[in-house]
Amino acid sequence: MPETVLVTGGAGFIGSHTCVELLAHGYEVVVVDNHVNSSPRALDRITKTAGRPLAGAYRVDVRDRRALSEVFTAHPVDAVIHFAAHKAVGESVALPVEYYDTNVGGTCALLAVMHDHDVHRLVFSSSCSVYGEAPTVPLTERSPVAPTNPYAHTKLACERILRDVCDHLPDMKVLALRYFNPVGAHPSGLLGEDPRGVPNNLMPYVAQVAVGRRERLDVFGDDYPTPDGTGVRDYIHVMDVAEGHRVAVAHLDDQAGLRVFNLGTGTGTSVLQLVAAFGEASGRPVPYRIVERRPGDVAELVADAGAVAVAWDWRTTRDLTAMCRDAWRFQELNPDGYAGRPPRAGGPTTGGTPCG
Repeated sequence: MPETVLVTGGAGFIGSHTCVELLAHGYEVVVVDNHVNSSPRALDRITKTAGRPLAGAYRVDVRDRRALSEVFTAHPVDAVIHFAAHKAVGESVALPVEYYDTNVGGTCALLAVMHDHDVHRLVFSSSCSVYGEAPTVPLTERSPVAPTNPYAHTKLACERILRDVCDHLPDMKVLALRYFNPVGAHPSGLLGEDPRGVPNNLMPYVAQVAVGRRERLDVFGDDYPTPDGTGVRDYIHVMDVAEGHRVAVAHLDDQAGLRVFNLGTGTGTSVLQLVAAFGEASGRPVPYRIVERRPGDVAELVADAGAVAVAWDWRTTRDLTAMCRDAWRFQELNPDGYAGRPPRAGGPTTGGTPCG
C-alpha cells in the first residue's frame, strides 16, 4: 500500500506544490489547512495539476487537537509534513504573541496528536532565518544560530522542542529542513504564490507590480554591506523545495532522532538583481523606490547545501531565470490570483483584476 502523508498547511504556497510532488510519486495525501493565508481553491488546482485526487482535505487549525485527532482517526497516516505557520518577518515583529501561539503552539499540538496516534515520522518546515546576522556565508548546518526576529525565534524554538521530543521518544524520526527563500511557481501556471492582502515576500510583490496590481516596489534599505547595498538571499525554486520535502519523506527511516538540513542553491541574489531578472522574464518594467530598512532583516543569507547532497544525492536543478519565468507565468495567467477565473489553456485569462 502507498504511504499516506498528512500535510499541514497543504493549501499554502510551498504546501500545495509539495502535495503535487507527493501525488506524482504515488503517495496518498491528506491536507489540513485553516486557510488563514491560503485559498481553498488551491486544493482543486492540486488535483488538476497532479491528475490525482487528494485522499482528504480538512479545514482545521493545527492548534485544535480534537479536530486534528479526528483527521488522524479517519486516515492511516504514515508521516507528516508540517508547514502550517505564520511566516512573515516584518509581521512577526508587530505580532509576536500571535506568531508564538500559531507556530510553537501549533507544533506542540501536532506532536501531541501524532503521539496519541502512534505516528513518529515528521518533516518539519524550518527556515534559514534561524541563522540571523551570520558572520560568514555560505551557511552550513553547523553555523551558529542567532535569530533576529520573532518569526525566526519561533522556528528555532520548534527545532529545540523537536530535539527534546526525539531525546524522550527513541522512535521519533524528524527531518527539519532549513530552506532559504522559496520563489517561482508550478510550470503549468496553475499553482503559485498568492498571499492574502499585501505580499510580505519579495517575489509575489514584484510580480504584482509587473502585472499592474501595485504601483511600485519598496526596497527596504540600500546601505547593507553587499555589492549593490540591497539584501542578498539564496532564492530556491518552489518546485525544488517541494521535491526536497518528498525526498525527505523517503529518507525519514535512515536514522532516528532529529536531523537538520539546509535546502538552497548556494547562490546569492540581491533585491535589485532579482528585480532586473524578473523584468527581463516578464518583459515588464518593475518600478521601485528605496526606503528605510525593515526591522528584523539581515544583510545576507546564502546556503551551503552540501550536506543534503551527500546524504541523499540530491541537489536543486532550477535557476533564477526559471524562478522568474514560472512566477510570471502564474501571475500572468492568474492576474487576480486564485480569486479570479481559472486560467485558460494556451494563454492568459481575460477576466477581472489571494492566498498561497
